[in-house]
Amino acid sequence: MRKRPVIAASVTAGALVLLAAAPAQSAEYNSALKVRGIQYDAPGRDSNSCSYGNTDEEYLTIRNYSSSSTVNLRGYVVKDAAGNRFAFTANHYLQPGDYVRLRGGNGTDSDKYNVVYRDNCNFMWNNDRDTIYLYKPSGSRSDVHSYTRSGSDADGNGYITYHK
Repeated sequence: MRKRPVIAASVTAGALVLLAAAPAQSAEYNSALKVRGIQYDAPGRDSNSCSYGNTDEEYLTIRNYSSSSTVNLRGYVVKDAAGNRFAFTANHYLQPGDYVRLRGGNGTDSDKYNVVYRDNCNFMWNNDRDTIYLYKPSGSRSDVHSYTRSGSDADGNGYITYHK
């Protein structure tokens, strides 16, 4: 995603002061929770069928990058560029360094297996390009990443890693 600085002007006691704001994506680095990676193109032929489809093979991995704080996912929201959204409505605690995979389809959420299902058999992520937004319960942005199949997925396997 292209980063564009924002310039703000302020007049104080007759002097013009210019303030350059940080690029839009820099705020993500102040958050413990970040997008670790995304399997945006599920292996196989795409099928939204709840009984035999492959939406559960499409997932977003969110990791707690804090070295000392546990984070509860309750209230966090994931969105795509079209406005499709998933809200974590139940308590799901991520210890420092822990992760969760947010999968499509239906299944049983499990802290033990680090998985939460969207309970929706429609694909959320576009196979050609999309933007991933992760919002904190306060509504402020925790992380954001855009991707394109041709520009972001060098090996063409449908998976992109963001933060290691």
